[in-house]
Amino acid sequence: MASGVKVADEVKDLYNEMKVKKTDADQRERLRLVVFVIKGGYIVPGQIYREKDLEGKDVYQFFLSLLDPKQCSYLLYDCHYSTKESAIKEDLVFVMWAPETAPIKLKMEYAASKDSIKKTMTGIKHELQMNDLADYGTRDNFAEKIGKGVTHVEGLPACGH
Repeated sequence: MASGVKVADEVKDLYNEMKVKKTDADQRERLRLVVFVIKGGYIVPGQIYREKDLEGKDVYQFFLSLLDPKQCSYLLYDCHYSTKESAIKEDLVFVMWAPETAPIKLKMEYAASKDSIKKTMTGIKHELQMNDLADYGTRDNFAEKIGKGVTHVEGLPACGH
């Protein structure tokens, strides 16, 4: 069921910027996290965080802090992790956050609009639906969801590894 919500052009532009990793660009300017919200019939960027905004922070914990218990959102997270086989991998993770504590009308609107935003983000490897921090709110659960053998998320060990 389509919701009638349209995706703003900036969403695709931000996705493309995150998808293409420019090695010659200033790494501090690199996009790491974008929160998207529905406003005025459009899915638009809400908050945008670059590498320089997250220096000295645990990026995974910062990602979790963006999950408002009363507000739905979509997030695009440039997650850095390690596996037993490889040093560091970087993948985009698309998250639909629809907490149980958000108004039902809001949850329905975000659920109905998810396909619209996903169509602008072709090639996403990891997609998570989160309704509660218990879903993937631990580094261990999150690591398990993004792949087999993930030992570290954002440079810190996933428990059990």
